[in-house]
Order: sequence, then C-alpha cells, then structure tokens
Amino acid sequence: MSNPNGTQAVDRAARLLTEVMHSPGSVTFTELAAATGLAKSTTSRLLLALERNGLVRRDEAGRFRPGEMFVRFAWRGGAEAGLTEVAQVYLDRLGRATGETVNLGVGRGDMVEQIAQVDSVYLIGATNWLGRSVPLHCSAIGKVLLAFGAATLPPGRLERRTEQTITSRAALEAELAAIRQRGYAVIDGELEPGLVAVAAPVLRDGGAVVAALSVSGPGTRLTPPRAADVAVACMAQAHALSAVLGHRPDGPAVEDSPKVDGPPRLNGPAQAQKEGAA
Repeated sequence: MSNPNGTQAVDRAARLLTEVMHSPGSVTFTELAAATGLAKSTTSRLLLALERNGLVRRDEAGRFRPGEMFVRFAWRGGAEAGLTEVAQVYLDRLGRATGETVNLGVGRGDMVEQIAQVDSVYLIGATNWLGRSVPLHCSAIGKVLLAFGAATLPPGRLERRTEQTITSRAALEAELAAIRQRGYAVIDGELEPGLVAVAAPVLRDGGAVVAALSVSGPGTRLTPPRAADVAVACMAQAHALSAVLGHRPDGPAVEDSPKVDGPPRLNGPAQAQKEGAA
C-alpha cells in the first residue's frame, strides 16, 4: 500500500515545480508559496529537495528557475535554445571578477556570433559585440571553436584584419595546437589594433564544444600578467557552465581555479606568421 503522506509530498513538490516551469521568468519564494497555497515551511523544505536534485536552481537574486536537469535534457538533442539564459549567471560572475567585457559566442557558418554580453565597467574598451559576426581565425572565441573542432575554416585566403592577424594556415594550426594544450585562446591586436581577448571552451555532455566564453579589453589593461589571471577566471566559469550543460571530464574533477602555466603569449602572432608557410 502506498504512503499517502509520501504521495502528498510528491504532489506538492510537483505543484511547485510546475509553477517554476510555467513562469515566464524567475519566480520568488513568496510567489511560489502564494501560487500553490502551501505553508512557507513546506514550500522551503520542498524547494530545498528540488534544488538538491537539480530540478530547480536559484539565480543571483535568490529567485527560482528550472534546474540543471532540465537544461541537460534540452541539450541532449543539441538545442542551443536557452543557452544564453543558463549562461548569464556565469557571464555576470566573470564580469564582476574582471571588470572587462565578457561575451558568449558560438559558430555561425564560417564566422563567430556573440550571443550574450556583460559590459565592461570601463568606458575605454567597452564595445557592444552582440549580434556582430567576426572571423574565426582572428578572434579568441573563434580560435577556441576551431581548436576543439566546433567550427571549420572557410576555403581561400584568411582575411587580414590588422598587421597582427595570422593569415598563414600553417601558423594558425600551430596556434590551435597550443590552445588545445593550454585550454584557452588569446589574441593581441589580431581582430582590432590594441584589443586583447582570452576565451575558454564551453562543453556539453559527451565533451563536444558548443560555445566559448571570452573576456576582452584594451592591451593597456590586459597586460600579459593580468591576462593570465583573467584566463584562470575565464576557464573557471567556462568549466562551471559546462558542468551545468552535463559535461563530466574524464579523470580528476575540474578545479575551481584552473592553473595557467605562465602568462599567455601576447604580441606573438606576427612572429608565428613569419615562421609559418603562407
């Protein structure tokens, strides 16, 4: 015989979950208690259970949204819908940690499209990249997508955007190999003069790279030592977002603060281009 109390608890939890799922945005604890008619103590206990099991999650303001389990289920079919909403908390954290412009980008054909952004706290270097498409080979996000097989270079000559842009395919392949080894990409003046950016891959279940998280700003602020610190922060948030999307790396668990072996090589693309075949 089934336990009526147990069935009642399941029914109540299902009502709370239904309210969260049907809400057009995030919903507060008070709103959930009022909508379901449950006592606040009961609401609190059930929400904690739903949160422990990944069925609901709280945003930075403490409001409730559908949890990681629903995100992972949606991504089983490779859907990109909802990625920006799920990623926003990690973009916000990275923006607060660095003060620079933070972007989430995906591949669109042979270009990169920025689909979410957190603005820099500084006036200099604050650029709205949303909806802008940039070439794969001279952007930090694009290099990440290329390095991890999430995008493919178009045929023909590589566009030269600045004097620092890598236009040699051999030199670019060497750069992509270095990105795979260190786990993040860096550009210095390759897309725009004076613009420095770092980017790290975002993975889904199964290990496929689906997007990249980047931090960008002027080279006067993103000097090599600071860019190394920013790369650590960028990788940490990219790893956290990847975990929400269901990625489980093989071997040891991903640390909250990934290690970077020395500062990233800045002002190096021109030299790499000289060494590579045209």
